[in-house]
Order: sequence, then structure tokens, then C-alpha cells
Amino acid sequence: MLDNLVTWIINNGGLYILLLVVFAETGLFAGFFLPGDSLLFVAGIYAHEIDATTPGLSYEFLSLIGLGAVRNEWLDLAVLIGLISFAGIIGNTVGYWFGRKIGPSMYNWKDRLLFKQKYLHQAKEFYEKHGGIAIIGARFLPLVRTFAPIIAGIVAMDKKKFAFYNIVGSFAWVSSMVLGGHFLQKWVLSQFGFDLKSHLEVIVIVIVLVTTAPVAYKMFFAPKKSATLEIAKEIPGEALDADTPEDDNDNSRPKSRS
Repeated sequence: MLDNLVTWIINNGGLYILLLVVFAETGLFAGFFLPGDSLLFVAGIYAHEIDATTPGLSYEFLSLIGLGAVRNEWLDLAVLIGLISFAGIIGNTVGYWFGRKIGPSMYNWKDRLLFKQKYLHQAKEFYEKHGGIAIIGARFLPLVRTFAPIIAGIVAMDKKKFAFYNIVGSFAWVSSMVLGGHFLQKWVLSQFGFDLKSHLEVIVIVIVLVTTAPVAYKMFFAPKKSATLEIAKEIPGEALDADTPEDDNDNSRPKSRS
């Protein structure tokens, strides 16, 4: 089934569909369900050639700029990584811009079932301290990478800081996935005679499990810390006071003379 889907994508503007999917997944609310990681990994497998007689995904762009006759593995990889990274950068930028537009009004919203003002302020504090790590790390986490740039815009993360980490994160994510798919295919084929192109379903399942495992663990198995401990971490000087019962404080009061 997946083989047929890949064949359909390749035969119907494969490179441009790939760019559209990456753009949507990294910048649009509706794109959170799209398979970014597995699609990039498969794109790496088909980067240089679809089969022995058909050039790879990069050929569409190279032929457009008059380089269609050039068949070079590294050029194909560089073009594919560059184009997909650019689509990811634009996608995140659109998400950030959308967040900046709706962000100011959200500070006037009343608490609802799925929205709390305290969460908004917590997100702002987090992005002020760890915004760079959040933008880069989110690239490697499904669902999270769709909403991270939007939240960055909502909490008004510094534009230059966001742009820098947006570019770094996009190139890191795309490069690792595309190169991983490409060279794993070559290594497995040469060492074991096993063609990954014929077993794409297994690849997709493994990638989905690996990339979603951290999120699933955090949601269902990570120990939850109490609010008192979280506050104490933020204010180290008050950590002792935060955990000291009131009865102990009473003992510290001077006793009146009889």
C-alpha cells in the first residue's frame, strides 16, 4: 500500500508534493497529522534515483534550472536537503507569524476548559529561557513541531532569535533524516542485499515508533512533580520555606513570658 502511495507521489510531482507536506506540517494547524519524519527518510532513499533507469527526486528541480543532465549523488542530496529545509523554514515562519497575530488578544481571554492564562505565562517564561532548544528540538518530535513555532509567536519570542534557531533546526532535521535514509539504504543493500525500497512499511513503522516514543513516555509514564517543587526550583531561596509546614513555623515563634 505504501509502495503505491510513494509511486503515486513520484509520478505526480513528487518533489513539490514533498515540499508542500513539509511546509504544511511545520507551519499550519491542519498539518499536524502529516508524516514528516518518515517522508523525509523515504525521500533520502529516492534522492539520487528512483530505480536503475529513473533519476531521483532532485531531478525535477535540476532539470528546471538546466542541470537535468547532471547525475551526481552529492548534488542530488544537497539540492534535496536545501529545498526541503527552505520549505521547513518558511513553514515555521508562517506559524510564528500566525502566533504573533493572535498572541496579544489571548492575554485577554478568560480561562476555559482547554485554555488557562497560567499556561500562557508559563509558556512565555519557558521560551524566554529555553526558546532556542525548543525550536530545534521540536523539529524531531511529531505534533510538537507543528505547534512550537505558533506558540513562539504567541509568547512573542524575539524575532532574530527565532529566525536563527528556525534555520539551524530545519537544516539539522532535514539533513539527518534525508542522509540517514539515503546511506542506510546503500549500506543495507550492499551488506545484506536487502532493498529498503521494497519494505517501506517497516521503515515507516520503526520511524513512527522511535519519534513518538519520547512524547508518549512524557505523557503517560514520566513522574509528575508537584506545583510546590516546581515553584521551589524557580525560586531556590524559598525552596525550604515552600516545603516547611506551618506547624514548624509556629515552633520558631518566641514564647511569651508567664
